[in-house]
Amino acid sequence: MAFFKKQKEPAANTWARPEMSVTFRAEIMPGKNREERSFRVKEVLPNGRVTLYDFSGEHIKNEFEPINFLRDKNA
Repeated sequence: MAFFKKQKEPAANTWARPEMSVTFRAEIMPGKNREERSFRVKEVLPNGRVTLYDFSGEHIKNEFEPINFLRDKNA
């Protein structure tokens, strides 16, 4: 009988989700505009860190601006 480890999924209260857009805080990338500091989340790791498309390394929530879900919403 074979046992398979179930892949651990992020908790419901995880601050980020794959494919969502995040923006680095201006203090971390001084001199760059919002567009240059924005990236998409590639993967949310079990430890709460994220990896990004087109930007190397693992990153934590505090590196990014607070998420404003209404910012991109058209009124």
